[in-house]
Amino acid sequence: MTNLDKWDWDLGRKKVAGLSAWQEQYAYIEEFRASPDGERVAAIVKNDEMEFTVCRQETGNDAPESWENSYDKIWNLKYGADGRISALVSDVGEWTVCTDDEAWETGYDFTFDMTLSPNGEAIAVSTQKELQYGVDINGSAWSNTFSRLTDMALSPDGKSAAAVVEKIPVLESEIFKFRKGCYSVAVNGNPWKETFMNAWDPTFSKNGSSVAASVRTSYNDYYIAVDGNTWNTSYASVWAPRFSPMDGSITAPVKIDGKWYLVKDGNTFWDKGYVQLWHHIYSPNGNSIAAVVAPEYGKWSVAVDNKPWDISFSDYVTDPVFSPDGTRVACVFKEKGKWGVAVDGKAWEERFDMAFRPVFSPNGKSLACRVSMGGFQYCAVEGVLMDARFNQMEDPIFGPNSSRILLRGLQPHAYNREVMEIKRRRN
Repeated sequence: MTNLDKWDWDLGRKKVAGLSAWQEQYAYIEEFRASPDGERVAAIVKNDEMEFTVCRQETGNDAPESWENSYDKIWNLKYGADGRISALVSDVGEWTVCTDDEAWETGYDFTFDMTLSPNGEAIAVSTQKELQYGVDINGSAWSNTFSRLTDMALSPDGKSAAAVVEKIPVLESEIFKFRKGCYSVAVNGNPWKETFMNAWDPTFSKNGSSVAASVRTSYNDYYIAVDGNTWNTSYASVWAPRFSPMDGSITAPVKIDGKWYLVKDGNTFWDKGYVQLWHHIYSPNGNSIAAVVAPEYGKWSVAVDNKPWDISFSDYVTDPVFSPDGTRVACVFKEKGKWGVAVDGKAWEERFDMAFRPVFSPNGKSLACRVSMGGFQYCAVEGVLMDARFNQMEDPIFGPNSSRILLRGLQPHAYNREVMEIKRRRN
């Protein structure tokens, strides 16, 4: 999150928008979204002509304002890190992207997978027109299109996109043609020379110069491919590869003799085998790796640098996240139908109807999580619910000095932003 120090971190609640004015003006409202700093709120609405548009209001304005343009349909409303609001819009059956009421000139039969770069300046979408698929970044479409396209990924700098494509068109009945390999990965519209039976999960290196993906060359042979070239060893199965932010090496979970291991550049890296190992992530500096693992069947946990936590959970573990300094790891888990949060191998005592991706403070000493209980959403810090209750809220954001936290969300009759002090912590 950028420019945190320029945001308003004064304690207290600030009303961004009173909803009574919205409800009087619009009979239909959906997809409320708050800007990163919480000073603006937007939603999809229907106007008097029963067309869709985007309504927005910011702190200090007495009334909401809508876009001048309206559309047949709008969905997937998102704020970028730069504060701009974007959505997929349909005008007379033609879909495109609209950002701050300015639509791209190019239109398609359908658009999906809208992805924003970390700084919010680049917007990419997968597109389909006349049964041909491609990718468009900021209104500039790939020159090549394909009969199928999935798993679009945007490079960290937002300048490049990759996707799995059907390089050789194949009908559902053409089994032998499929077995020879019809799929590849296209980068900026240019497919790799090699084709595969299947491909999944393309991912960019930190500098955007290289792409790795999971591929299958036969029913039993899975590989990691880097810029079209497969590792020398095949595996019984593989999960999504990741580039190290430290040295650009590539790691991936692979299945060998019924167990899952983490390999690095084709060589065994974590020598301990697991019943399952996936969703591995790097610490910000690249010195550590955490992954969701199952040391035994039906027991889910997290391993950090090949050392699994002592605690495990019966149902599910997801969303592992490192602290900014890379010394702590947290995750969300599900146990006996209830959701919870665990950090550094210890679970919070409280259980919830739902828990979302945890958030560490900048100094790594505090952990917060958006949770649902009894039909409302709250922010829990170190396992303790804060007093503010929301009908719907965004993920919390810690202030730059880690002592305050910003909450943004929908409360009765208003959309509010509130800065609260972190007072209660559990050791």
